Amino acid sequence: MAVSLPALVLASLSPVARADSRPGPEPAADSGQSALYRSGVQVAAGAPKPPAATALSWMVTDVRTGRVLAARDAHRPLPPASTLKTLFALTVLPKFPPQEVHKAALTDLTGLQPGSSLVGMKEGTRYTVADLWRGVFLASGNDAVHTLAMMNGGVPATIKDMQAAARRLGAHDTVVKSADGYDTPGQHSSAYDLSLFARAGLANAEFKKFASTRTAEFPASGGPDAFGIQNTNRLLVGSHGVAQYPGLLGVKNGYTTEAGNTLVTAAQRNGRTLLVTVMNPQSGQPNDAYTETRSLLDWGFSTSPKATPVSVLPGVRPALPSAPAATPAPAVHTPPVAASQTSRITVSGWTAFVFAGAVAAAALAGALLIARRRARKQGGPA
Repeated sequence: MAVSLPALVLASLSPVARADSRPGPEPAADSGQSALYRSGVQVAAGAPKPPAATALSWMVTDVRTGRVLAARDAHRPLPPASTLKTLFALTVLPKFPPQEVHKAALTDLTGLQPGSSLVGMKEGTRYTVADLWRGVFLASGNDAVHTLAMMNGGVPATIKDMQAAARRLGAHDTVVKSADGYDTPGQHSSAYDLSLFARAGLANAEFKKFASTRTAEFPASGGPDAFGIQNTNRLLVGSHGVAQYPGLLGVKNGYTTEAGNTLVTAAQRNGRTLLVTVMNPQSGQPNDAYTETRSLLDWGFSTSPKATPVSVLPGVRPALPSAPAATPAPAVHTPPVAASQTSRITVSGWTAFVFAGAVAAAALAGALLIARRRARKQGGPA
């Protein structure tokens, strides 16, 4: 299951204060030596103990600063299910304007895996690109993903683009084998990488808008009518026994047989935005991904911003290569001056200068002669 960005802006990282309020050095961005590569739960110094969570991997991050407040096995490779649509969106969203209209073709809607989640696209129906993205984010529609991938040059080309985008973002735990997140042998990601994707996405206005949309109208087949669709993120809309979480920004949820439940969620409170990623909770309880995410969000907001983080995510980077530099305007061409011309100009200028000096000297001498004659006649000094 799967989900664009004019260029994203690099986010700066503020200095971190230690738990005792004395300023300390900023922890290095995550690397192979980071605490995030250790097994088990890692917690920011000065932070309270996080709530128990059964997810095989999870992470709590401050979106603005990139500081990781806590994590469990953040780099563990696991199937991502539809949360991989965040990478799909980062890769493809900037490529098509939202009001571009696409008429669905049969090839757009074939090749979908059995059991795929669908928004309900129909061959021959016209959809705007914005309609398709709402189908991706709200209904987790693999038919909308497949259509956008075909517009992008085909599914194999899109998978290749997604893999390249992941590497540019610094997501080295992710191997992409499907554009929509459907279980495919060899495909995996991690709580760390999914957090990178979500943080980069939230820096883009279009991504953020689609990820936080609760309900929308989707074009129906064969006419101007439409039908309603609702976001499948239960914390965002409040459904299936899950209450809405205050300040939730959405992002993306997912489920497959291999991945279990996966959920990437951001929320705002008191000027802070936190991001929680959970992968495959093991409690066996209904809505466990949502329950554990709620507890981790509450814990994160209760944690002091001065707690020294476990690690720091790198600054937000573009998922796509930088646009080629604009071709500079052609310079005004001035024909070169030949050496002989330069010599003539130089000689002519010198001649004019000497002639003007001689004229001035002659005029001065004449004025002095007249002055002397007048002085003799008047008896004054010469």
